[in-house]
Amino acid sequence: MAMNRIIECVPNFSEGRDLEKIEKIMDCFRAKENVKLLDYSPDKDHNRCVVTVVGEPEALRDAVISAIGKAIELIDMTKHEGQHPRMGAVDVIPFIPVKNATIEDADKIAKEVAKEAAERFGQPFFLYEKSASAPHRENLANVRKGQFEGMKEKMLDQDMWKPDFGPDTIHPTGGVTAIGARMPLVAYNINLDTPNLEIADKIAKQVRHISGGFRYVKAMGVMLEDRNVAQVSMNLTDYTKSAVYRVFETVKMEAKRYGVNVIGSEIVGLVPMQALVDSAEYYLQIENFSMDQVLETRI
Repeated sequence: MAMNRIIECVPNFSEGRDLEKIEKIMDCFRAKENVKLLDYSPDKDHNRCVVTVVGEPEALRDAVISAIGKAIELIDMTKHEGQHPRMGAVDVIPFIPVKNATIEDADKIAKEVAKEAAERFGQPFFLYEKSASAPHRENLANVRKGQFEGMKEKMLDQDMWKPDFGPDTIHPTGGVTAIGARMPLVAYNINLDTPNLEIADKIAKQVRHISGGFRYVKAMGVMLEDRNVAQVSMNLTDYTKSAVYRVFETVKMEAKRYGVNVIGSEIVGLVPMQALVDSAEYYLQIENFSMDQVLETRI
């Protein structure tokens, strides 16, 4: 697939349990030329599916619009429950510049998708992150506050929460969607050897930016029911400024005060190679290392 400009999209769908529905949504990406479905990770506890797809801007735009339509048709938010905060059938749709593309290119595609999907499916869209139309809409947590159940009432305040595209209130079963351009993000979770969710919450509070932690970290405690362990679930919104290894070591250190150990960590979806190289460089204390020394990058 010869590509010039490449943009990545990481839509989050509020369905992590019904694989038949998930496959029908994924088919919207598989069917499109110049679009490649790289990864999708359904999570039963979160009841959510995080998708990674790349493509040329126009082809990607069309595939995402058709996936939004399919998700709104298949997912009923009035029946949805899961560990992860959510406000819509398609909860959030970030566009990320990858190759020969700028944040402005990603922003343009995000707005085109929102406009078209709002007109076709009656879904309201809030622009967030680098596309936000007002400072209080930049942070996804602010936009999502109240979740699906509280969104209708929240949107009565039209000065603060009138959508950027689409109707002024929620779609009855689809809720609302946040959409916008952002830099690459690392979805990184750390598992603890305790079933105590309160400890994970306290550690999350220490590392997240909003309560005085790392500038580019969002974090919350999550319970993994099937394993009976608590997890610190994080988004590293700029791994070049808040490094994976730094966050990992801090969580480990904060866990010690509760007599808790880290038993493992996981990366959800895809990760820029540089984020892993930075961690290898730190732990192995490699001096003067360059990305050119990675065999695969030279091939």
